[in-house]
Amino acid sequence: MFEIDFAEFPSTSAAASGRFFERAFGWPVTPYGPDYTDVRAEGLTLGFQSNATEQARAPLVTIRTDDLAAARKAVEAAGGVVTREPFAFPGGSRFHFREPGGSELAVWTPDD
Repeated sequence: MFEIDFAEFPSTSAAASGRFFERAFGWPVTPYGPDYTDVRAEGLTLGFQSNATEQARAPLVTIRTDDLAAARKAVEAAGGVVTREPFAFPGGSRFHFREPGGSELAVWTPDD
């Protein structure tokens, strides 16, 4: 299973980004400390990262899977290059990759 269910954005204030979407659209917000906030939109979660050392250069579309290792093999077999090794975060694990056209994306799996 592969589905896009998450997009991460760089932000100067994760808390302010979360408050904006909550006020503007009524979407629920889950803060994960001062530098990260999730906003749950219809069928898609938007993440806002304000820690400059952790930010992607552009919005980061994230693909959900049930098998992170198999997804990595599929990405590499199709010509993708892993740009960040798998790492854990609150709620799951993910890795980042660059597809042949140059865009960076991520694949994640939730904790069981």
